[in-house]
Amino acid sequence: MTDYLILRVTAKFLIPLILLMGLYVQFHGELGPGGGFQAGVIFSAGLILYALVFGLYRLTQSIPVFVLKVLSSLGVLLFAGTGVVAMLLGGEFLNYSLLAENAVTGQHLGIFLVELGVGITVASTMLLIFAVFADQEGHD
Repeated sequence: MTDYLILRVTAKFLIPLILLMGLYVQFHGELGPGGGFQAGVIFSAGLILYALVFGLYRLTQSIPVFVLKVLSSLGVLLFAGTGVVAMLLGGEFLNYSLLAENAVTGQHLGIFLVELGVGITVASTMLLIFAVFADQEGHD
């Protein structure tokens, strides 16, 4: 692999900022524009940039494909589990008001959990798709 010094230095500077922006969008999503889907895309874009600059092997050494599969499942379970808990508490699916003593607190908690589940699912699924397609390049 050719060593592009400027590209690697620029990526080392930008990747932490991209990941930080993804976290900001994730945790600020309930208060303004953004949320789980956008945060998942931003976060995975930063890690895909890492794979493009430093190699897919280094990314899969840091985050194995098995971990991405587990995270994809856990994100869906977190989303669905929030709705099921609301149903078990006597409400409708994803009726967040029942998740806490105070309805407003329950709404905040429910939105946070659902958006977190969506963010984890989107980020891990995008990385999984990228890893699978990028790995096909060297195989028949």
